[in-house]
Amino acid sequence: MTTEEFIKILCVRLGISVSELARKCDKSPQAFSQKMKRDGFTMPEMKEIAEKAGCGFVSAFILPNGDRVEMQ
Repeated sequence: MTTEEFIKILCVRLGISVSELARKCDKSPQAFSQKMKRDGFTMPEMKEIAEKAGCGFVSAFILPNGDRVEMQ
């Protein structure tokens, strides 16, 4: 799944537009959309998007034994 698809699904599930999410993140809808298309968001930016959208974001490796290595 691309970053663009991932964020669009988030918006659908939250009942907001991508433009509205961009504004919540203090970005212009055009710049936000271009960054989505380039898969240009870093992990810290993804965490910020989640925070501004009022949800959590977890980035982790899940080992075969179930242990997790999460980005902080």
